[in-house]
Parts: sequence; C-alpha cells; structure tokens
Amino acid sequence: MGMYESVRSVMRFRSFERDADLRRIQAAANLDDLRRIARRRLPRGVFDYVDGGAEDEVTYRRNSSDYHNWEFVPSVLKDVGHIDTSSSLLGRPIPLPVALAPTGFTRIVEPQGELAVARAAARADLPYSLSTLGTRSIEEVAEAGAGGRHWFQVYVWKDRGLVQNMVERAAECGYEAIVITVDLAVPGRRERDIRNGLTLPPQLGLQMVLEGARNPLWTWRLLRSEPITFANVIGRTDQDGTTAVALSSLVNRQFDTSLSWRDIEWFRSIWDGPIIIKGIQSVADARLAVEHGVEAIAISNHGGRQLEGAPTPIELLEPIVQEVGDSLEVICDGGARRGSDILKALALGAQAVMVGRAYLYGLGAAGEKGVDWVLDFLGHTMRSTMALAGVRSISEVGRDLVKRRPYT
Repeated sequence: MGMYESVRSVMRFRSFERDADLRRIQAAANLDDLRRIARRRLPRGVFDYVDGGAEDEVTYRRNSSDYHNWEFVPSVLKDVGHIDTSSSLLGRPIPLPVALAPTGFTRIVEPQGELAVARAAARADLPYSLSTLGTRSIEEVAEAGAGGRHWFQVYVWKDRGLVQNMVERAAECGYEAIVITVDLAVPGRRERDIRNGLTLPPQLGLQMVLEGARNPLWTWRLLRSEPITFANVIGRTDQDGTTAVALSSLVNRQFDTSLSWRDIEWFRSIWDGPIIIKGIQSVADARLAVEHGVEAIAISNHGGRQLEGAPTPIELLEPIVQEVGDSLEVICDGGARRGSDILKALALGAQAVMVGRAYLYGLGAAGEKGVDWVLDFLGHTMRSTMALAGVRSISEVGRDLVKRRPYT
C-alpha cells in the first residue's frame, strides 16, 4: 500500500453541508455552543433581550446552576436496550416531557418568529405556548402549527374585553389550554435592555443601524419582512401594536396590577379548557392554586427576568410537589439545558419542564432548523441520561433517582 492509500485509509472528511443553517450548527455539541452562535449572529440589543435577566442576573444564573445541586443515584446491570421518554401532560400523551414556553417579540430574533417555533413544536408533537405579546397572531400560529398542541399565554390587561377577545379567538382556533402569567404586575429591572435602549418592537434608530452593519444578514431579513407588531392586539387597543415602546411603559399602561385569585373564576366563565398558572414561587401559592381548581401550575421566576432573589424552580419543586400531591400537574419552568436537567426535575416530582431561552438560541443560530436541533438535543440527551442512570421509562423515575449533593 502506497503512502496515499495509507493516508486515505485513516482520514475521513465530513461531507459538505449545503444548507447554510445546518452547516452553521453542525459542530455544536450543546446549548452553550448554540448560544455563542446566536450571539455572533444577532445585534447586541436583540441578543441581550433574549439572554438577559433582572438586575445582577444572579437568579437567572442560578436557575441553571441549581440543577447541579442534585446528583443521580444510578442503577446498573439494567437492560436499557429500549428507552421510552413518553409521558402525559394535561391528560394527553407526550413523546418527551417538555413544553415550549411563551416568549414575546420572537420575530426580533428571526423573521418567521413564532411560526417557525410552532412548526418545529408540531413536528416534535410538543405543546407550544404563544405569548399575548407575540409577533404572530393566534390564527397564524394555529395555521402554521396545524396538528400541533397550542397553548395561549395570557397577560391580564386592564381592558378585560381585549383579554376575553383573545381567549375566545384561541378557543375558536383549537388551543388546548391557557397559561395565565402572574409574575409581571410590574416590570423587572432588566438592565441590559436599559443600557441598550431597547424598544419593542425595535426601532431602526442610529444604534440599531450600527448594530445592523455588524450583523448584515439579520438586518437584511428584517428589512425584507413585514413590520414587527404586537400581532394579537393590533387594532384592538390604543397601543395598537405598531408603535415602539419600552417594555416598562407597556406594562405600566396595560397590565392590570389588581389581578388576584378572584379573577380565576372570571377566566373559568370565558374558557372551558385547562388553566395553567405560570409564575408560582411559593408553597403557599401552590396551595391556593389547588383551592382554585386549576389543572396545572408552572413554577417559574420568569427566567430570572423579574424578581431578583426569587427562588429557583428546581429548588422549589420538591416542597411544592409534597404540598399539592396529585391535585394538579406541576411544570418546572426555568434553567433546564440538558436531558439530565429534565430527568432531575421529573425525579423531584415535575410532570414536565418548560424551555424558552433554549429554543430562542436555536432560532437565533439557525432559524427553524435551530429549534428542531434543540428539541432533538433535549430528547437525545434525556435518552442517554436515562440509559446511564438505569431508567428505562418515565414510569420508573422516582425520588430515589436523585439526592442532594453535600455542600462543600
């Protein structure tokens, strides 16, 4: 064998990927890699809006790092030739215990915005929550994600007629549940957005022009697409979705600070399906959710974007589950970045986890294909973690699967 044949026998070259989006992420090993790709591709103000948290961002960082407070107690010599990640959520089967959290202003990341996310979620057969402050409408998302499971996230505005209109439109479009977010009575102090002077929808001011010059592909796509608006409220309020405003201004003008547990009865009068309360941050409030008969709660501190110093979902999860038992379903919202995080949450009693930033990193890195990558990654890493831990199905996941790491 000559030298050329010897070299060729040990060298293998990756075939060239023609799709630019797939080519960009083919070397990504995890969500941190995807985050770095998104950071390179997006203007600073846009990336910081997605990535940032409140004040010193301690709660935001702990949402993920507190998963490391728990370690597995693996079982070996199990037949793990077949791993089943399927479960149920709100009484319906689900292939992976994951729901896609609502995120506002998604089209500032990629022009397709919520439509791309809805399509990816439908392919994966996972629930997707459309935000009240979405940049695609209730009807558009229902059409784009036809056949998928849709939830509608509700911010309670002072104009209750507008809220009722949106909830009724969601019902007409076959949405499965409403997700009432209760942790945004006033806006958190998101200091990255303050420094960047971010308005939503974004204005093409001098700073945005300068950022756009450094991110020409993002700018080109933005200029070629229709204007970004608050699609679910346009034409239905004096803040009709076309004017750029600071988030704090919008919250102060429209969000109802008088929202209380009494309003759950009102939602029952206008909505026949399941109700999820998102933003539970204490055992006492979880108990009240049971008393008010909601079907599920999402333990959430709004991704660390509201109250700095709030408890992290993974740390609050077990005490809440011990309190509510099987009276309602518990979703852990915040910080999950791998399948191992999902498995830890299930062991501590969650029915599922919600992910938000994770799929936005994918959307920013590679558009719709990036969202597909994230959902595939979560499923793959969950299956591998289950196999290594000696767990073959979700029904085998119990509290004895994890223990708290000793403090050092």
